[in-house]
Amino acid sequence: MESLTLSRTANSIQWKQLWSLAALYGSVVIGWIAYQNYQPKLLEKFQFTDFAFMLMVGQGIILVVTPPLAGMLGDRHRFHNGHRIPVISAGISFAAMVFMAVAFTLLGNPGEIFKWVLPFLIVFWLIAMSIFTSPALSTLELFTPVDKLPRAMAVLTIVANLIYAIEPIIVDIIDYIGAPLTFMAGGAVVLASGYALRKNSLSLFSLSDNKERQPRKMISLNDQKSQLGYIFFLGIALGIPTSIMFNLFPDAIGIKASDMLSGLSGKMMVVYMLGLSALISLPASTLVNKYGASKSFWTSFIIIMMSTAVIFISQSVFMILFMAAIFTVTFTMLSVSALPLAMSRSNYYEKVFCVGIFFSGVSVPDGIINAIQAF
Repeated sequence: MESLTLSRTANSIQWKQLWSLAALYGSVVIGWIAYQNYQPKLLEKFQFTDFAFMLMVGQGIILVVTPPLAGMLGDRHRFHNGHRIPVISAGISFAAMVFMAVAFTLLGNPGEIFKWVLPFLIVFWLIAMSIFTSPALSTLELFTPVDKLPRAMAVLTIVANLIYAIEPIIVDIIDYIGAPLTFMAGGAVVLASGYALRKNSLSLFSLSDNKERQPRKMISLNDQKSQLGYIFFLGIALGIPTSIMFNLFPDAIGIKASDMLSGLSGKMMVVYMLGLSALISLPASTLVNKYGASKSFWTSFIIIMMSTAVIFISQSVFMILFMAAIFTVTFTMLSVSALPLAMSRSNYYEKVFCVGIFFSGVSVPDGIINAIQAF
């Protein structure tokens, strides 16, 4: 009976665990929105604007270096201590603690001496968020069959894009409640969603030895050498259009579209693109399964680069809107296929490390653009 249950589980997505992961991923996205909203305000309030460039460089380095290190720890815990959950739990607890520390520091209205604690808390927060994000997302392969990974990624894409799409509403809310309550709420949400993931994921481990069950379809990959350079480049390829959409499109599209379409700002255009991406994520996952992750990813990447060039060069607002739609569709395909493709090129025993390498690559373009803008 147990083998029959495991067989059925191995061939279907375990939705309870997936939605727990989606909730944690959503809390990370909300945390990033809060951070990006308050970071410049805090720098200005406490006269740290001269350190903005250094902070952006440090942020970029942390987001590139920390995920692989967290992945190495996750893999070590998988095979020496039972599973990767301790690394995830430690990172979540650390992040929640830093959230609370920032909240109470701001509540105390720090003076000249204690205000210098804030930059260190920001750095610690970045490290904490990076520590658990990669190991947490790597659990996707534990409760999702290989052939259904794109559909599971579509769920995470829907959650992230919907949250980013309502970012203006979230920003209004966090501005209304203030920084201290925002960071308190952020810590509570991360802690609660992390606890839910931990609780729901414990069923994935064998009761006899407390080890992660090895997915049957991964057995053939045990002797496969991890393609670390390829995985890192996959991350960069996803990070480029992501950074362009969030950092460059609001101004580039806004300037051109506002001349012909009154009331359409660049930020709202990005919101519409994210909303459309969320709507088509599940159909996109079906196409990825049909044509394969590799073909879907690289075809989408080429089309994205072409549509991006047209958006920046063209002076026709209709052509820009059409290319923005093309960009959105192919960006969704890219998002859905990227992580499954990276996982397929990693050795089973280095799975979490390879996920960290992937997210390290994703962070590179954003880090470069943020540093240039801060400079």
